[in-house]
Amino acid sequence: MAVMKFGGTSVGNARAMQQAIDLVVREKKKGTPLVVLSACSGITNKLVRLADSAGLGSLDEALVLAGEVRRHHTDLIDELVESPELKVELSARVEEYVARLEMLARGIDIVGELTERSRDSICSFGELLSTTVFAAVIKEQGNDAQWVDVRKVMITDDNHGFARPLAEICKDRTDSIIRPLLEAGTIVVTQGYIGATLQGRTTTLGRGGSDFSAALFGAWLDDNAIQIWTDVDGVMTCDPRLVPEARSIRIMTFSEAAELAYLGAKVLHPDTIAPAVEKNIPVWVLNTWHPDAKGTLITNDPERLSGMSYGGLVKSIAVKKGQCIINVRSNRMLGRYGFMSELFGAFSRHGVSIEMISSSEVSVSVTLDDKSFSDELLQELGALGQVDIEHRVATVSVVGDNLRMSKGVAGRIFSSLRDVNLRMISQGASEINVGFVVEEKDVETAVNTLHHEFFSGEETVGIFEKPAGNP
Repeated sequence: MAVMKFGGTSVGNARAMQQAIDLVVREKKKGTPLVVLSACSGITNKLVRLADSAGLGSLDEALVLAGEVRRHHTDLIDELVESPELKVELSARVEEYVARLEMLARGIDIVGELTERSRDSICSFGELLSTTVFAAVIKEQGNDAQWVDVRKVMITDDNHGFARPLAEICKDRTDSIIRPLLEAGTIVVTQGYIGATLQGRTTTLGRGGSDFSAALFGAWLDDNAIQIWTDVDGVMTCDPRLVPEARSIRIMTFSEAAELAYLGAKVLHPDTIAPAVEKNIPVWVLNTWHPDAKGTLITNDPERLSGMSYGGLVKSIAVKKGQCIINVRSNRMLGRYGFMSELFGAFSRHGVSIEMISSSEVSVSVTLDDKSFSDELLQELGALGQVDIEHRVATVSVVGDNLRMSKGVAGRIFSSLRDVNLRMISQGASEINVGFVVEEKDVETAVNTLHHEFFSGEETVGIFEKPAGNP
């Protein structure tokens, strides 16, 4: 069996949803899959705006957005459903969901406060709607399928907005609710991203949580594969918007995929990797529109990695824009213990996450999101030493197999960038990542130069593939 997770673009319109259904039916010939769906593309963003509008007292705007959500899903029904009776039934179910959504918006408007609990309830409707339509259509087309409310299975803590599953309870409910259906040959269609507390209050797992849900179900069911279906041919050697010649990576390790996710690659959610690593379940990143393309396999299986991954092989280049460098210089650092603790304690107290670090005897440089720090943080850092800020920079990270211990890789990286001004370098903290900082205006030059250096030769043919493209 496999878990098939389809992202928003893979169910975003009638054509995409039908393509996803065809893929599920094809997979059923090999084993009954569990299908995890995101909300249709753009719907979660509308729901977030709806919640914010209601919280700000703009009820009319919230109700307009609710109407757009209704119209999107009734249009799907009109295009995909053949039976007039089923169209009426499904439209009524959509209307019921949207009526509850409007009622929530009115309640928030009356109270004049948007809580995280209310926001979670509103955001849950995207996936409840997409899975309702999907399950009905796949059944109408002659397949044994059942819609399951994941909130009966994915039991979480009450940390609304970023809830964490209660693993033992979730596994027990997976075994009692989902496994029997799959073993009976029934395709299960359910939601990612959402869950519920033991008291039945709806929660969300954070944006990108559908990948996490899929991986968790794969681990709890001991499946033989987790399939992440997207609109690209797997994990790419670089963002194709920056490098048109970017290629898809045939195979990579869990560590490399996790590193890329944390460094800014947008195909995988970082939490996706952990459950798969625990059970060593292979994760496939595949293209909904080109299902026969090879995609990317993420695994630690030495047999599958043999000949396809080796020390010094660069796999991908990740970029994170919208960063800044904060430099703290102080003679108090020289020969004194405790300074770093004070410095990083300041970032911790203000809830600021640091991306990259470089230090010398009298200075520390860190990168962080350009919008994440406050004047209060800068004032506290100023008590430790002289503080300088460089805005409009980006982190560029070269990720690959055992780069730190491979001779010549760092030399190739930095010699190829001789015409680019490097503002900061961070190497050594990770065996699979060499990172540096450039001004945002130099990003395109830097990544294209690096991509040509590491991916233009013939020695990696078969490890990297030219993507099939989009429809």
